[in-house]
Amino acid sequence: MWNWLVKTAGEWSMLSMMIRLTAALLVGILIGVDRSMKRRGAGIKTHVIVCLGSAIVMMTSQYISTTFPEQADLSRMGAQVISGVGFLGVGTIIVTGRNQVRGLTTAAGLWTCACIGLAAGIGYIEGVVLCLLFALFTFKVLNYLDHLLQKHAKSFDVYVEFDSGRSIAKFRDALRREEMKLSVFEITKSKFKGDGPTAVATIEVSNKSKRPAGLDILRNIEGVKYVEEL
Repeated sequence: MWNWLVKTAGEWSMLSMMIRLTAALLVGILIGVDRSMKRRGAGIKTHVIVCLGSAIVMMTSQYISTTFPEQADLSRMGAQVISGVGFLGVGTIIVTGRNQVRGLTTAAGLWTCACIGLAAGIGYIEGVVLCLLFALFTFKVLNYLDHLLQKHAKSFDVYVEFDSGRSIAKFRDALRREEMKLSVFEITKSKFKGDGPTAVATIEVSNKSKRPAGLDILRNIEGVKYVEEL
């Protein structure tokens, strides 16, 4: 089975295209699951969409080489487009006031759309249709999986507002008593006079079932004005 899979993927047919894009999909899922479980900014969707885009670029290059062997320079402009869209994608990525990264999937989607556009421009219609289907699957179906993994992860991010700087020590002590690990803790001084500091924290619990109770514990700590899960 493995030998047949490797041999078929190395050929140039509709089945080999399906195998290659499926492999890219699986790689993106596996890496994205690991990132989502660790609450990183780029999750399943971002990794899958970037992996699919890379796969379609290589397949388009092979299509050019196979169909237009005497015009190899056609690939140069494609390389420039791919690099240029990277700068466009940066414009969609922002870091909010609560240190949340937004726009990664949008940037990856823009880049993949550019790659699909290159394939369409050279007449590689089979690759365009297949990659489009996989990309839509990523945005529609894997979006649910991404949220499900984050919902059941043992670590979670919270935004906290304190009465004063002295409340931070009480917050840390309460976490130690409840055996909750504070892996990331970023404190920001309030811009408004009279308001206490705010913080973005990543908290780990021993069991995912303790997350709801953990949030209630945080809200009831003396000196904590507001707690929101990010």
